[in-house]
Amino acid sequence: MTKPVPVAPAAAHALAPEAATWSVTAEAYDSDVVRALWRAYYTEVSDRWYLLHEGRVTEPAELEREIAAETGSDLSAPGGALLVARYGGEAAGSAGVRLLDASTAELKRVFVREDMRGKGGAAVLLAAAEDAARALGAERVILDTRTDLVEARALYARHGYEETEPLTERPYAEHWFVKKLV
Repeated sequence: MTKPVPVAPAAAHALAPEAATWSVTAEAYDSDVVRALWRAYYTEVSDRWYLLHEGRVTEPAELEREIAAETGSDLSAPGGALLVARYGGEAAGSAGVRLLDASTAELKRVFVREDMRGKGGAAVLLAAAEDAARALGAERVILDTRTDLVEARALYARHGYEETEPLTERPYAEHWFVKKLV
C-alpha cells in the first residue's frame, strides 16, 4: 500500500529571500489550474523545438494532440503526485512525480511560467517534488530532458542531479539525470 503524499510548506524550502512567497500543494491532474499550466508548458517546449528544428511554431492541431495524449493520470495517488506552485497565491508552475518501481520515482513536467521565472520558484518546486518522491518511498529520482532545454539541465545540475546513461526511450529524451534521495 502506498503512503499518502504530504507536501511540506514552501517556506521549508526557501532557498532565496523571494522563495518565502511561494507555496506548493498537491492538485488533481485534471483540474482547470493544471490544464492551464500544462497548456503553457506544452506550448513552450513544443514551440521551442519546432523553432529550433523547423523555424516554425507548433501547429494548433498537433499541440491539441500532444496535450490530449498525456493526461497526467499517472501523476496521481497512489503511485504519483502532481504539485502546483503558487507565487502570491497565483498558479505559476507544476511538477509531477510517479513511482517506476518501489525505490525509483520519475520527475515529470517541471515548469514555471515564463513571467514567474527568476523568483526562486523552480528550486522550491523541485524540492517539494523530491519530498513527494520520498513520501512515496523513492530512494532516487530520475528524469530525462532535451538538449535545447539548457535552463532545465542547469537547474538539475545545481540541485545535485547527475547526468547518467540513457534511462528511458522516448523520442525527445537526449539527457538523463539521477539523484539519490537517501
